[in-house]
Amino acid sequence: MERQNLLGTKTKTIFAVLIIYLICFSFRVLEYFVIRTDQTFFGEAFIHKLIGIAILVGAALLFQYKFSELGIKTGKAFLDILKGIAFGLGVFVLSYGVEILILAASKEFQGLEFYVSAYSVNGNQGKRTEFIFFFFCIVGNIINVMMEEGVFRGLFQKMLGDKCKFVVAAIIASALFGVWHIMSPLRGYIDGEMSLGGFIANSCLLIGTSALVGFKFALIGKMTGNLYMAMGDHFVNNTIVNILHVISTEEADHLMTVRITIAQSVSFVIVLVWYLIIYFKNKHKPIETQAA
Repeated sequence: MERQNLLGTKTKTIFAVLIIYLICFSFRVLEYFVIRTDQTFFGEAFIHKLIGIAILVGAALLFQYKFSELGIKTGKAFLDILKGIAFGLGVFVLSYGVEILILAASKEFQGLEFYVSAYSVNGNQGKRTEFIFFFFCIVGNIINVMMEEGVFRGLFQKMLGDKCKFVVAAIIASALFGVWHIMSPLRGYIDGEMSLGGFIANSCLLIGTSALVGFKFALIGKMTGNLYMAMGDHFVNNTIVNILHVISTEEADHLMTVRITIAQSVSFVIVLVWYLIIYFKNKHKPIETQAA
């Protein structure tokens, strides 16, 4: 059966995306509220991500997508991953620097420490220094990046992009990516660790920030023609705040929100300007040049 017959209209395509999303989301709910792998020895909720990768492969086969059509290509993979890692590290060097300067100005800065912590909307938790925990953190985030980039910027972007303009497809996929991140504040509220007001505030912040970051990754994918640079940047975003910590007289990572906000804001602006330059440059090219 041809892909066109399977997906059909724009409405059917959006419905198919939502069905796949809800299946992935249901496994995410199961792991966060029942299995709670991230609260165990592993410190990472990775089971639903592995299932998500399997769903990605199944959907690609069902809708007859080649992996290259989803941005999973051979060739520049290693180089583009390194570019993404370098880009992510660059903006975080800036944001860590600003955080240190703020703390130093008030004589609160005490130093930097390497250890593994678990992310929480109330601040990073735990202090694990054994090699095994660094291993779990890195492997867990590799799995996370493969699943989220593959599903949201690969599969969903392609499915929606076949029926909508790129920006519309990116906005829809990014909105879903934003809602995907409601799980931590939702569990905090249900477990009684967070007030209703705190839940609403943290949910809005996480959904909005995650949607914006997801849109940035979509722009990177559009410009590079694959998922790899976005994967490298995504990996740095998820990993660095859980292994490199700013110690102050008050508490570790006291200004983590400021650090992340600076890094993501600068990163988004750079990518957006980069995209707009390329967009307007190509827009004003002669048609025969664009075709070539």
